[in-house]
Amino acid sequence: MVLSELATQLVVPVAAVVGIAFAVLQWVLVSKVKVTPERRDGEGASSGAAAGAGKNGAAAGSEYLIEEEEGLNDHNVVVKCAEIQTAISEGATSFLFTEYKYAGGFMAIFAVLIFLFLGSIEGFSTKDQACHYSKGKTCKPALANALFSTIAFVLGAITSLVSGFLGMKIATYANARTTLEARKGVGKAFITAFRSGAVMGFLLAASGLFVLYVAINVFGLYYGDDWEGLFEAITGYGLGGSSMALFGRVGGGIYTKAADVGADLVGKVERNIPEDDPRNPAVIADNVGDNVGDIAGMGSDLFGSYAESSCAALVVASISSFGINHEFTPMMYPLLISSVGIIACLITTLFATDFFEVKAVDEIEPALKKQLIISTALMTVGIALVSWLGLPSTFTIFNFGAQKTVHNWQLFLCVSVGLWAGLVIGFVTEYYTSNAYSPVQDVADSCRTGAATNVIFGLALGYKSVIIPIFAIAFSIFLSFSLAAMYGVAVAALGMLSTIATGLAIDAYGPISDNAGGIAEMAGMSHRIRERTDALDAAGNTTAAIGKGFAIGSAALVSLALFGAFVSRAGITTVDVLTPNVFIGLLVGAMLPYWFSAMTMKSVGSAALKMVEEVRRQFNTIPGLMEGTAKPDYATCVKISTDASIKEMIPPGALVMLTPLIVGTFFGVETLSGVLAGALVSGVQIAISASNTGGAWDNAKKYIEAGASEHARTLGPKGSDCHKAAVIGDTIGDPLKDTSGPSLNILIKLMAVESLVFAPFFATYGGILFKWL
Repeated sequence: MVLSELATQLVVPVAAVVGIAFAVLQWVLVSKVKVTPERRDGEGASSGAAAGAGKNGAAAGSEYLIEEEEGLNDHNVVVKCAEIQTAISEGATSFLFTEYKYAGGFMAIFAVLIFLFLGSIEGFSTKDQACHYSKGKTCKPALANALFSTIAFVLGAITSLVSGFLGMKIATYANARTTLEARKGVGKAFITAFRSGAVMGFLLAASGLFVLYVAINVFGLYYGDDWEGLFEAITGYGLGGSSMALFGRVGGGIYTKAADVGADLVGKVERNIPEDDPRNPAVIADNVGDNVGDIAGMGSDLFGSYAESSCAALVVASISSFGINHEFTPMMYPLLISSVGIIACLITTLFATDFFEVKAVDEIEPALKKQLIISTALMTVGIALVSWLGLPSTFTIFNFGAQKTVHNWQLFLCVSVGLWAGLVIGFVTEYYTSNAYSPVQDVADSCRTGAATNVIFGLALGYKSVIIPIFAIAFSIFLSFSLAAMYGVAVAALGMLSTIATGLAIDAYGPISDNAGGIAEMAGMSHRIRERTDALDAAGNTTAAIGKGFAIGSAALVSLALFGAFVSRAGITTVDVLTPNVFIGLLVGAMLPYWFSAMTMKSVGSAALKMVEEVRRQFNTIPGLMEGTAKPDYATCVKISTDASIKEMIPPGALVMLTPLIVGTFFGVETLSGVLAGALVSGVQIAISASNTGGAWDNAKKYIEAGASEHARTLGPKGSDCHKAAVIGDTIGDPLKDTSGPSLNILIKLMAVESLVFAPFFATYGGILFKWL
């Protein structure tokens, strides 16, 4: 029982439109919370957080009577929140525009390179060429492939940039609204922050699917029956998405951590003032950084993973029986999985916002964890449905030159194993980074003897946290490859990313809550409001770590699938580690993540050094700053972060983008296959340990600050030696978890997809040096 072509042509765009409509609905609901004080003359309370502009109107709207404001005038609080929100939004928009100018310049140069490299294969001929896989048949000219690959690259790049930008705008729109809702209780604030995250999650998942669907159909008008050429050109979409994500992740990561480290070291350790204190000159830059790094960067990153896993699956399918026999519905199986994923995530979101209400602080983290479990369970049913309706019972899959017979239930298992491995990685990450469990509590306890033991315990935790995720990834690869060769691995990656809308919603929720806490502190709101936003933020920290776990796990599977497609397209029959060409590639590839991490860590260090000096200068030279009678110069700190990140993001980006081109052209496809394998194997391990070490240090600090248990109270309070040691651990972990770690998964994906796009060129002209020798 297979869906007709017409039904498939309807299901995919309808699912995408439903996703976008749901995102718009969530945005409308969030916008009902007002950040402008509304004056009323005996009309009763207005709807939204601004209700009760003064205590006089309280009788008519007693549900909005705000007791915990402790004498603060409500009107002033709302005005302050609006002012801070505007400053954060303007800073983030200004930075992203500057970053996108550079990214746009790179996009133009790289688009020209793609066209020239791929067009030169047949000497820019407009004549049809012999097909690479379908022997005896003719395919569209190489020049056409070059042109359409370039268009797909630009499409992917623009979609990635727009996804990141919209995510940032939504987050900066929602942060103050979350703060104001926290006055009514933790439940209201949670729903506002979560709905805002859902806007980003659904917009990104749906727009990524829609643009890919449109590109396939439009390109198909030219390619006709040449599906081999069509889906080879579509791989440019994944390359565009990931290349922009690299700049978003590295640039945003340097920005946010330079500000964060500078604010923490001088503010908390030297001056003993609270986090997000308005007297701290780096505080606005720190809050801007949460949006450009954790929101815009993460959005572009997961969009890149989604685009690449779809492209890898489509490329392999086009040279399997689906493509050879021109079976449209089975060919669109990866897009059908993503379509069902949007619907499953939509139902899942309603559980958090409508079906169950969070009423207490200790219900926040379980509510977020339930999102992962419910979406995974619903998606398993969805995958079964798609595999039954969208696939013939038996078909063949391309397997390194041969065709392997596969059944539809085997593909169901491949996608499911990726989906459930993602959940396992998520929960293991949570165990190692949440302060509800012993690993983080042990790290916090080690602060008794100072920062050194804290660092030792944190590093050990990070290394240990790699074990189970790697086994989960290894099991997924073994099972999916055994059942359906490289296509199985590609759809397993897609399975892990099928709940991307929910994953992004809980991921974006974290920085929004973090910003909400910062705004509460800067606006001078009561201690109880700050406690609520801190509880939201602590849960958000853990969900951010879970999101990074998903991103890294899916990157490993995506990279392997792309690697398989590259090896097939480059005409390599076996990758033999015993040949020197491959082995030297393996060594160099394994070194690249260390080189890349060194560059990004040093960049954060240099930028943080400038930030620390500037914050110290302001505290020492501005009279009345510590007393709160003078305002700090926030703009200078924002400029330091912006300038440093723009300057420093270019060398790591160049390293990743140029390595495959240089190795493929000068050393050939075999050495390049070694480089890709080495980078994948070492990059995944470093990325997981870096992200989890940083997350554990951060939550160990929060564990001490919250003082929620007897053990935590023996380590505190804020400002104690234990707390200062925890802050030092947190600042060391900041670039690990928010710059180097998350950027590494882009490194391994991007090198693999770039190699696949340029594979025809490397196969024809590559290995110049070895040809001479």
